[in-house]
Amino acid sequence: MENLRKYHVAAGSYYVDSSNGVLLQAYLGTCVGVALYDSISGIGGIIHLLLPEPVSATSALHPEKYASTGLPVFIDTIKKAGAQIENLKACVAGGALVGPLSRQDLDLDIGGRTAETVKTILDARKIPIEQSETGGFFTCCLSLDTRKYKFAIEPAGQLQPGVTLKAKIPTPEDIDRTIENLQPIPQVALKVLRLIGEGEYDIGRIAEEVKKDQVISAKTLQICNSALFAKAQKFDSLDHALVFLGQHQFVKLVLSEAVQGYFNQSDTGYSLCKGGMYHHAVGTATIAEELAKLTNMINPTSAYTAGLLHDIGKVVLDQWVNSTFPLFYRQMREEEANILNIEKKILGTNHTQIGGMLAEKWSFTESLISAVKNHHDLEKDDSDTPLNNMVHMADLLMCQFGSGFELERIDSKMLASRLKALNLSADRFPSIVDLIPLNVLETPPTAEIQ
Repeated sequence: MENLRKYHVAAGSYYVDSSNGVLLQAYLGTCVGVALYDSISGIGGIIHLLLPEPVSATSALHPEKYASTGLPVFIDTIKKAGAQIENLKACVAGGALVGPLSRQDLDLDIGGRTAETVKTILDARKIPIEQSETGGFFTCCLSLDTRKYKFAIEPAGQLQPGVTLKAKIPTPEDIDRTIENLQPIPQVALKVLRLIGEGEYDIGRIAEEVKKDQVISAKTLQICNSALFAKAQKFDSLDHALVFLGQHQFVKLVLSEAVQGYFNQSDTGYSLCKGGMYHHAVGTATIAEELAKLTNMINPTSAYTAGLLHDIGKVVLDQWVNSTFPLFYRQMREEEANILNIEKKILGTNHTQIGGMLAEKWSFTESLISAVKNHHDLEKDDSDTPLNNMVHMADLLMCQFGSGFELERIDSKMLASRLKALNLSADRFPSIVDLIPLNVLETPPTAEIQ
């Protein structure tokens, strides 16, 4: 399998292969994955489903996101590629619970309902399910080896065979030394953060500050001139880029570029793939921004910023998570596991404590410091704020529906109350999931998923 090309099937998409030389993989939390194959025709594929059924009029734009519409499309695509329906076999995985459910919280059991919809459709098409593992609380990897047409369902994040790591437990002095040696976020980013914290910020002042940093200026222009943004014209100045992007997109771009280097680009430690920690940060930021637009409780730029920086403390602890990964991973597999408790038990501290220290050292605004320190623990009176609730919800959604990028475990027992704090009812939860932009669930360009 070492020479087999890997393809990550992102949430809300499917992939059909007839080359017989690809290892298809889907990392599943609450999402449900379905692998189908016809070994006689040599055709198979995987679909990665977010929700049981469409939730709005715009859902028709992305039918592959939903079990009721996406699975029939996926089956028809495999048939058009040459597979015979009577030869198809299926494997179903995922559908993990978002958290412990009470009777009134059945709307939160998205994974269970998606899995039931999948099984109903497969049964109606008389496609036998050869293997099925759904439910529980854990992230798994569904894979299909198209050389042998062999299914596999494995825990996500486990060490590759033959890999051993020597555990190194940090001392408090080690932690302090790492914090002291960590270069601060560029001054331009700190100034932008403070301007945003003032509320109604002057975009002209932000543009002038960005111009003072040649590296960030160059990176901003580079992205503006990339295929992502550029059309028939090229941008040769930040002023031109600002007019094109608009102030909100411009600020997001500047901040994202400024902090990217702080999230280690290795595929070990917290990251389950190269660039995984940064990808999780940007995904959480984007979802927080969407929640801010939905609720109108805080400025979307402030929500994006807090989401982007919420896990900054992991930058300090990452090297020690790497060396203690086998122990860390075993602890994460416990049903009642909480990442803060695991970090405290193994490392003597946790990423929110360290993140709070960094945020204070770098003079973040009080609201941003609180979001970094309290996004996992909202039970204290001073931490139950709209911004903190938004970051918590975005983090949870990214973990459950954007699995496979980062080692994370969020206590979701209070999910219903967190929704209520944002003036959202539990029955709107599927619609909230549907807000997640598909681009934040895609694999990072540099990723090699384990």
